[in-house]
Amino acid sequence: MPPAPSDLLGPPSPLDLLTALARRYAFADLGALAPMVLPEAVHISAVCEFGQRLLTLDAEDFATEVDRAVPAALRRRARECHMPQTSREQPRGALSSLRPAFGLLLEVIRVRWERRELSSVMSALHIAGEYLPLLAFEPVLGHAGDPVRWPEGLRAPGSRFGVIGDRECDHTKPEKSAAERTLRVAHEPGEGWRAYFDRQHSQVSGALATCVAKCRKPCTAMSWVPADARDDLAGRAKIALAFADTPLVRLRHAAPVGHGFGVPSPEEVLDAWARSRAHLDKNEVGHQALREDGFPLPGLPSLFSAVAAAPIVPATLLADVAAHLMALLAEARRPGAAPSAGRAGERRPLRAVRAPRRG
Repeated sequence: MPPAPSDLLGPPSPLDLLTALARRYAFADLGALAPMVLPEAVHISAVCEFGQRLLTLDAEDFATEVDRAVPAALRRRARECHMPQTSREQPRGALSSLRPAFGLLLEVIRVRWERRELSSVMSALHIAGEYLPLLAFEPVLGHAGDPVRWPEGLRAPGSRFGVIGDRECDHTKPEKSAAERTLRVAHEPGEGWRAYFDRQHSQVSGALATCVAKCRKPCTAMSWVPADARDDLAGRAKIALAFADTPLVRLRHAAPVGHGFGVPSPEEVLDAWARSRAHLDKNEVGHQALREDGFPLPGLPSLFSAVAAAPIVPATLLADVAAHLMALLAEARRPGAAPSAGRAGERRPLRAVRAPRRG
């Protein structure tokens, strides 16, 4: 990247430093410091708050009380990753499809990796491991595990799905409890709905995959899956379950991430991923993890795509938020210009702004 004019003329200006923060996706720091430099930085602070929610994967708040200073296109893309807070909320966001959310997960992993924030990398990988089975089920369900839309076949005569105390079922006790709850949570008030997603929905994700990929005594719970799709679904679900048990994901449990010590080094993460790729190479789906696709953890987007039976690539949502912030800061450099986005609330189109370079 060529040096900025300030690099040639002297020390960087406060606006140069704010722009550097935007380029590094340091949204929280930028939002806190911008008002000290730009008295009318309300637009910048609002966009920073929005970007920080995305960076921290705060999926509950992606669509809540988002300031209109955030461009509509960015708000719309964030809503695709949002987890509905009631059974009736529309649109359904990540319950309609998990593909945008997994694209954001990949972008967050890349950004956190480049910033050497390994604790956050491990947390994002843990989330991916919990919900990867639902990504596998999406093509046959037609949604991403929305309890409002579960197929009636889960309750078919002879189904043991969600039957508490059934000893023939291979589900664990937490999975049985979650499966029983998921069949009725659509009728619960918002508080119960949110409690279910906080504590049990990821258990349902694993339970579904167990039904098609690991069950030793299958019941009728999966009879609704078309016969010509069962083998393909089983292969993808098997790898989704295997991913959660890889050395990479287990590394989070081996190190007390979140307690301020024991966070793995980049070398340890790469070593765990190398062993995980060999662990996953069990079928054609898992073999995709061996691809060199240019990601910091090579093969991870290819693996997610194979499990999803659809392309999953790193999103550009964080990059576009950063680009929009840099555009606002560039406008603030103009003599007499307000740091908001111009006349009558107009904003420069995102396509006119180059996304921050990585590397």
